[in-house]
Amino acid sequence: MPQTPPTTDLTHRLVPSPAGRIHLVEQGTGPLVLLVHGFPESWYSWRHQLPALAAAGYRVAAVDVRGYGRSSRPGAVDAYRMRELVADNVAVVEALGEESAVVIGHDWGSSIAAHSALLRPEVFRAVGLLSVPYTPRGGPRPSEVFAGMGGDEEFYVSYFQEPGRAEAEIEPEVRGWLAGIYAALSADTMPGPDLPDPHFVTRGGTLRERFPAGRLPAWLSEGDLDVYAGEFERTGLSGGLNRYRNMDRDWEDLAEYDGAPITQPSLFVGGALDASTAWMGDAIKAYPSTLPGLVGSHILEDCGHWIQQERPEEVNRLLVDWLNSLPA
Repeated sequence: MPQTPPTTDLTHRLVPSPAGRIHLVEQGTGPLVLLVHGFPESWYSWRHQLPALAAAGYRVAAVDVRGYGRSSRPGAVDAYRMRELVADNVAVVEALGEESAVVIGHDWGSSIAAHSALLRPEVFRAVGLLSVPYTPRGGPRPSEVFAGMGGDEEFYVSYFQEPGRAEAEIEPEVRGWLAGIYAALSADTMPGPDLPDPHFVTRGGTLRERFPAGRLPAWLSEGDLDVYAGEFERTGLSGGLNRYRNMDRDWEDLAEYDGAPITQPSLFVGGALDASTAWMGDAIKAYPSTLPGLVGSHILEDCGHWIQQERPEEVNRLLVDWLNSLPA
């Protein structure tokens, strides 16, 4: 099991942003690297990367995305659209006294990182994407696409759309739900191919019904789970879920970027057993046109979705090698 590194050298900060405030955890000195988590996670998802990147000569800042942890949680659903999250990232760079940064994201954080680089290339000089490939804006309205998936079952993104619906499933017993979703998408605990897919919900059912029970993945200790559960028990899940509820707004907001490539130096690392990698295989194949600055694309065998926590040493090595290859 990966050991949680010591946190004595970490600095917690609250910095101003369009959300109100962003909480971040910082370590090291040197060129700035911004780390952006996904759902349902927090800055803590980068606990293995903070000391490794700092030791390699970088100033590393892992944020709580708006709606999570100690960052502000605006009440309006449309406050979680992509342009707002990009503005938060820009504000963090400015608040830390820097003019530019490398941005690295995982899961939803991968999409936030990609759009930060796309919308503000003068601020974000390179972009690293973990688990979720970059897909340019285009095609039909996202809600229409997701509604057509699953046949008699409902895709989880559609299930998340109605405010309060997923919260009613999760919030009465946050710790157990988090343990379930982490296990469902981890290489060593995910359901086998002969079992129902945990990304879908039976009509009138819940996601929890398909989560594995009784065993945590190897990368997640009881103490780690306590950290995640403690934050979400305090904040609730609406802030994180509201990101899913803005996909159609983003589709409208970003119309001018239809099909746009990201030209800065980039990196992709995915897990071979992650549904995101499998379902979005065409997006990875399109990287020569969508990510013309791609430095490396890596698929880690026998790895699930929580890639930087499941395989921290490999991910750290890939990130450090890529960062060291970037122009000063």
